[in-house]
Amino acid sequence: MIGASGAIAGVLAAYLRLFPRARVLSIIPFIFFFVVEIPAVVFILLWFGLATWGAGPGVAVWAHVGGFVAGLLLTGMFAAVPPKPRQPRVLEMRIAVGTGRAMEY
Repeated sequence: MIGASGAIAGVLAAYLRLFPRARVLSIIPFIFFFVVEIPAVVFILLWFGLATWGAGPGVAVWAHVGGFVAGLLLTGMFAAVPPKPRQPRVLEMRIAVGTGRAMEY
């Protein structure tokens, strides 16, 4: 069986690594539907647990695990490193006494 669930696991792992403090809106079905905001870590770990240990027969558990691990590892290799912020250039101006003109330092 070939499916996309391993790739989805990899994308979720990459999201977890890139945005560890993110929060996501989730729909909780319990008689009525409730929309709650939960940390992405909780959502992804619940999904991972249900997709692997809660899976029925015929589900490629190792595809989920492999995709998740690959997403964690490859994100570190391919994620863009943010550039260092430039320090603002401070120009100090002083007026020389008696000359009437500004001088840069």
